[in-house]
Amino acid sequence: MPGELWVRLDGCVLSVANTGAPLDESGVQALVALRASNKSAGTVGRYGVGFTAVLSVSDEVELRSTSGSVAFSSRRTRSALAEFDGADPGADVPALRLAWPTDHRPAAGATSEVVLTLRDTVDATALLAHMAREAPDLLLELPSLASITVGGREFRRREHSLASGLTDIAIGDDHWWQFESGRARWLVRVVDGVVRPSADDVLRAPTRSDEELSIPAMLIADVAMQPDRRRVLPGASLAEVTVGYADFVAALPPKQRPALVPLPGFARSEVDSALRERLLTELREKPWLPTVGGKDRAPNRASVVPGLSDELAELLADIVDGLVVPELSGPRWAPALAAVDTHRIGLARIAELLSGIDREPTWWARLYAALEPLAVDALAAEELASIPVPLSDGRTVTGPRTVLLGHDIGDVLGVDWTRLVHPEAAHPLLSRLGAKTATAVDLLSDPALRAEIEDLDHDDVAAAAELSTVVLALATHAEPGALPSWVGELLLPDIDGELRGADELLLPGAPLAAVLVDDSPFASVDPAFAERVGETALRAVGVGWGFTVLRAELPTGPDHDLDDENRWWDTLDDDPETIDAVRDLDLVDEDRWATALTMLATDPSTRPLLADRRGYTAWWLRHNAELDGQALGLLREPGDDTFTGLLDAVDHPESVVFAAALASPAVDSPELAQLLLDRLADSRRQPSPAVIVRTHTLLGAAAAAGVLDLDELHLPDHVRAVTGAVIDAGAALVLDKPWLSAAVPHDRLVAGALDTGEALADLLDVATASAAVRSVVTSTGRPVSWELEPTAVLAHVSIGRPLPHGKVVVHPQLTVSLTGALDVEVTVPWWVDEDGTTHVSASWAAATWGVPDAR
Repeated sequence: MPGELWVRLDGCVLSVANTGAPLDESGVQALVALRASNKSAGTVGRYGVGFTAVLSVSDEVELRSTSGSVAFSSRRTRSALAEFDGADPGADVPALRLAWPTDHRPAAGATSEVVLTLRDTVDATALLAHMAREAPDLLLELPSLASITVGGREFRRREHSLASGLTDIAIGDDHWWQFESGRARWLVRVVDGVVRPSADDVLRAPTRSDEELSIPAMLIADVAMQPDRRRVLPGASLAEVTVGYADFVAALPPKQRPALVPLPGFARSEVDSALRERLLTELREKPWLPTVGGKDRAPNRASVVPGLSDELAELLADIVDGLVVPELSGPRWAPALAAVDTHRIGLARIAELLSGIDREPTWWARLYAALEPLAVDALAAEELASIPVPLSDGRTVTGPRTVLLGHDIGDVLGVDWTRLVHPEAAHPLLSRLGAKTATAVDLLSDPALRAEIEDLDHDDVAAAAELSTVVLALATHAEPGALPSWVGELLLPDIDGELRGADELLLPGAPLAAVLVDDSPFASVDPAFAERVGETALRAVGVGWGFTVLRAELPTGPDHDLDDENRWWDTLDDDPETIDAVRDLDLVDEDRWATALTMLATDPSTRPLLADRRGYTAWWLRHNAELDGQALGLLREPGDDTFTGLLDAVDHPESVVFAAALASPAVDSPELAQLLLDRLADSRRQPSPAVIVRTHTLLGAAAAAGVLDLDELHLPDHVRAVTGAVIDAGAALVLDKPWLSAAVPHDRLVAGALDTGEALADLLDVATASAAVRSVVTSTGRPVSWELEPTAVLAHVSIGRPLPHGKVVVHPQLTVSLTGALDVEVTVPWWVDEDGTTHVSASWAAATWGVPDAR
């Protein structure tokens, strides 16, 4: 029957009453002999010896029962001993050895009642409060006891079975879950459905002992104890006590099970150490740990991935055997799982297990996303260095460091010349793990693609179609003109169904066709094919619409199939870093250059090349393109007046754009020099004196710099004097000394820069004035010193020229007699004689230096 127990305090009298079996003779004998009770297992008071505790608070004890009552009294025992053998009436006596019958009966409703008269030193109120605190534990320890009432407060145990096999025990608002296994009962407190493991406790056998425990559950066990019930009997077996603990843990909700794993730490007693060791052994080897898929595993046959998420768990479920559920894979449970030898799987092991796995690209993308939160540092990234990566061509390779992530290239598949990540598998984690990013231009500039294109068989239509499909899909994402020229070798179908290189094809309706010679090698691309793949992609790989630009990095020689490339290369001082050149200029019909130049000037890909005077495009146009029957290089830009009257201005609306293809404002080629010489000798041309002098200056500079090979030039019979007169070359004199300009008739004088006068004379095959004319100063003057003439010094300072040293001779009127090419005496403002002495007229000195005529 369920036991009931009441505790009441009436002044100094404490009574404890209960239901159950009444007192019998053998029970009295057990009490007075201080030995175990004769009660059967499972009954309250089976061990009996706990009755001696009454002596801690009372010397006068009654045990009343419905079957009879007895009393124990220190006073009466002492008196009895004194009468029996004359013992000292004040001596200590064993109060519970003698029992006196009494007629008192237990309180109504009780079978037995212990009545204690408390000593005066006992705080009865505190004692009652202490008993109230002990009541819940006693109800847990003694399952035959259903309720305890202390004073006016009732403690009642309520039980109901749970589907898990546990028993929910409630005492007031407090709950425990209980599990029975063999010789032990295990209990753990529960708050709002969550277990609260014990921090420290003692072994209960069934009531509290002195054996301290550090295991996380309350243990009430049938263990052999020493007679005082405080310590386990030496040699007592604890093996059977721990059997079934793993079943207790397995009965808990999956997310709470590791809470009942004993954690590493110092044992609190020998019993504690033995229990912990046996519990951990059982927990390691019995299935209780929840794994992905719903099956419980023994921890030593399970694996935990720290930080496992639900998504990652789903992905790894059939790859990692016995994978612990995500809820138990965080740092909170790591010590518990380590204590039971759960295998810890790191990122490196995950990468290893993934090797050889065949999955869809989207699966890999989900995996990378699930792994990303775990790749928190360089060490984690290193551990994932060998993770597989699916490629766009269907292969799967090891390691992100060897792959490329497409950037703004869409969902292009089939890139087999490099390790391009499949677009459906691309994820930012791969970049963090070492994958490089590649644009469409990067992929289409790969030398491996060039090798594939070059290896294509013109008769293998299927292979050409397969490669062109991939290349053109990428080309739609490339900037115009950004691809290397060799991509133009990609084989595409022409209008007749034959395979041709892309750069040998034109789009239907391409304007380039209108300016090419009639027998050009270009064909039209298959119209249906062009409509299917799109104009953007075809133009990107070199199919013509307008002119095509060839681009080459770090060229090593003139080997790019450009017309007249060798001649252009010879004009360069060093090998260029890159070549950007318009192809197929030699195929333009000579009568269609006006239209061709408009196309070149208005196309964004070719327009910049027209401005590079040293580049191939402008160079070729200067030497080969013609307008109105004249080479572009011999026409001048309308805004350039350097050679006005000698060179014709180009007549084209885009002339400013291709000015670098026109005549230079300097003489930079034999062709231009020859034309200028011829035009200077042509009386129909009417250049101004300034243009004549400027042209002679530039011709002289080119000759002096070695730009011109004089032996290759054809010299006309006539030259142009400074006055504009066309004169016989034999009568002309090249001005090479400034004072001669006042003596030589201007209609015989060819003038340019004085410092290149001799070079100009050699170029024109004309004598210099200083060599052809001899002179003698015939007037008399007064010598003075340059340094002593303040106005002369000031004059030279103001014009920024250094002051000459030595003497200067001032003449009232300076006359010079000339012989040689000229036979005349002339009056001049100043002269330098053959000895190097400067002579000046007084009037010229006065005007130039401010010297008075009187001097």
